[in-house]
Amino acid sequence: MADKNLSFILEKAGQVKFEDRPVPKLQSDRDVLVNIKVTGICGSDVHYWVNGAIGPFIVKSPMVLGHESSGIISEVGSAVTTLKVGDRVALEPGVPCRHCVRCKEGRYNLCAEMAFAATPPFDGTLAKYYALPEDFCYKLPEHVSLDEGALVEPLSVAVHIVKQANVKPGNSVVVFGAGPVGLLCGAVAKAYGATKIVAVDIVESRLDFAVKYAATGKFLPSRTPASETAERLIKEQDLGDGADVIIDASGAEPSIQAAIHALRVGGTYVQGGMGKPEITFPITLMCTKEINCKGSFRYGSGDYQLAVEMIASGRINVKELVTGRFDFKDAEQAFLDVKAGKGIKMLIEGVKD
Repeated sequence: MADKNLSFILEKAGQVKFEDRPVPKLQSDRDVLVNIKVTGICGSDVHYWVNGAIGPFIVKSPMVLGHESSGIISEVGSAVTTLKVGDRVALEPGVPCRHCVRCKEGRYNLCAEMAFAATPPFDGTLAKYYALPEDFCYKLPEHVSLDEGALVEPLSVAVHIVKQANVKPGNSVVVFGAGPVGLLCGAVAKAYGATKIVAVDIVESRLDFAVKYAATGKFLPSRTPASETAERLIKEQDLGDGADVIIDASGAEPSIQAAIHALRVGGTYVQGGMGKPEITFPITLMCTKEINCKGSFRYGSGDYQLAVEMIASGRINVKELVTGRFDFKDAEQAFLDVKAGKGIKMLIEGVKD
């Protein structure tokens, strides 16, 4: 095996470079080494690149970017039984401690010791090779491409959000934010049986894409008070007494406020998008409507496998989201395009042999 591991590294806010690093060593006999072939760019990657931090996670030393990846197994540990060299896999890029209370109760995404790719101080997957335990690599069926494999990660985020929302057949679902995760939330809600799915965004072209993709309706908000925005949303989209479920995938304060107003009594609200650390929130409405408010963070037990099965069965088409692809050497340009809001999902190809 080649001893070079070309990686795309964030040195500090706004400054990236390519560097050959050592090929990762397997830390356990249950680990595998993956030759990364495709990586999608997430908003969090761009946020680290621009700001050098997300909340308490601060880039203090050079860090490899990327965490939405697929690849081919190039080495397996002696105790690995479910994968072999040559298998094509989607990578779940966060490894929990497996021993704490949260891990034992099946909520390992909340593990305080989570080692998550491209979250300081842990390196990401925009490299030629990346090592993971075998049970965090999901074998792709033959008819599922490596491009689709890279999109299992954002789809798993959406699966987790929709599970948190407890979407049921016949529900009306409103999704604020028509970026990749918001679009996928709509698609997963549809797969769960929601009959009305309304996409909300301030960019008309994204709304047009949303209704072609999975949404049954679209709504372009204006600069009006939250209560007025919600009233117009309910009326234009025929939501009756309000939506059964509202998901925020934008993190925008006006969206969050309008969402609480637009929910029916007893409805469910899930916060999937990240925005300002603190906002003004309509807490009285939350109480008097007895709204179920939940957060959603990454993905948990079963989410990745379900995402792979949704793609493999054809219930969700992730290929339609891909609007650009770049050679590994052009990774910085891919980040610039995402920052500029171009397209829906950009992919970076793996290091060429």
